[in-house]
Amino acid sequence: MSKTHFGYETVDEQDKAKKVAGVFHSVASNYDLMNDLMSGGLHRVWKYFTIGQAKVRSGYKVLDIAGGTGDLAMAFAKQAGETGEVWHTDINESMLRVGRDRLIDKGVLTPVLLCDAEKIPFPENYFNVVTVAFGLRNMTHKDRALAEMQRVTKPGGKVMVLEFSKVWEALKKPYDIYSFKILPWLGEKVAKDADSYRYLAESIRMHPDQETLKSMMEQTGLDRVEYYNLSYCVVALHIGTKF
Repeated sequence: MSKTHFGYETVDEQDKAKKVAGVFHSVASNYDLMNDLMSGGLHRVWKYFTIGQAKVRSGYKVLDIAGGTGDLAMAFAKQAGETGEVWHTDINESMLRVGRDRLIDKGVLTPVLLCDAEKIPFPENYFNVVTVAFGLRNMTHKDRALAEMQRVTKPGGKVMVLEFSKVWEALKKPYDIYSFKILPWLGEKVAKDADSYRYLAESIRMHPDQETLKSMMEQTGLDRVEYYNLSYCVVALHIGTKF
C-alpha cells in the first residue's frame, strides 16, 4: 500500500484524509481566533493581497477550494455580484458549516459544496479564477489537485495557491521555536488541542518550497507561473494562467 506523510508521520495514503479530517473537525470552532493569534492578524493581509491579485470582476465564476471559514469566498461574492457565481467549498464538513454560517451571518448568499479537490465536480473550462488558501499542503495528492484546478479553469483564467512556504533563512531558527514550542502551547490553551497545531507546524515543513510548487503547477499545463513571497517568505502566493 502506498505511503504518504501526515506531518512528520508516515501513514498509508488511504488514512491521511481521515487524519486530516480529524484535525480540522477539532479546530473548526476556534479556527478564526487561532489564525489571528498564530499570525498576529497577518493572515488577513495575506488574503487581502490574494484577493487583489485575483482581480475578480462582475459576472466572474470563481471556485474557492478548501475555503474554510469563507474569507476569500465572501470577498469574491461581493466582487462578482449578482451575475457572478462563487462557490465556497471544503472537504471538511465542520469547516464548511462554520464558513457557511459565517457567510449567512454577513448577508452573503453563495453556493456551498462539500468537495474533494482531487475530484472537482465541475466541467472543464468553467471558472475564471480558482483559489486555494492554506489547504494544498493538507492534500494527499497535490499534483492531482493542481491538475483538477487547471482542468476546471477557463482559458485565460487563473489558478492561485496561497500557502505557507520556505521561510527566509535568517528567520528559520526563531520560526522553528515559534512553530514547535509556542504554537502547540497556544493550541492547548485556546483550542484545547496541542496535537492538531503540532501537525499544522509539521505539515508546513513537509510542503514543497516555492520553486518546487511552481514546477508542479507548470507540469499541469499552467503558463506564466509566478509567485510572491510575503512576510519574509513565511507565505507565498503562486499564480498560474491557463492558455
